[in-house]
Amino acid sequence: MEDYTVSSGNIFKDIGFANADEKFAKAKLAAIINKIIKEKGYASQEIARILNIHQSKISDLENGRLKSFSMECLFSFLEALDQHIEITISDKSKIKTEQNITVAYLSQIMQ
Repeated sequence: MEDYTVSSGNIFKDIGFANADEKFAKAKLAAIINKIIKEKGYASQEIARILNIHQSKISDLENGRLKSFSMECLFSFLEALDQHIEITISDKSKIKTEQNITVAYLSQIMQ
């Protein structure tokens, strides 16, 4: 008898959430946004101004309370943080993953 379950790689899917891929993608986008904010050393007042949101929403973003943030909103935050966003569409039958949405972050582009 197994005492554990092997994760699919998506905690939202593992515990049975609806829209698990979207929730996972939003969590990854929020993590990237938070990483960029931390790397740039912005204060919360400055972030609120840059992202054009109330300071109380910064705490929601930092703590993964993402219900009030749409994917489009998270994309707009990335743009406000001077990030390039690239969306790639692929035929699902040719990709070896069960995830419908994949988020990748390249912190440095090599030339």
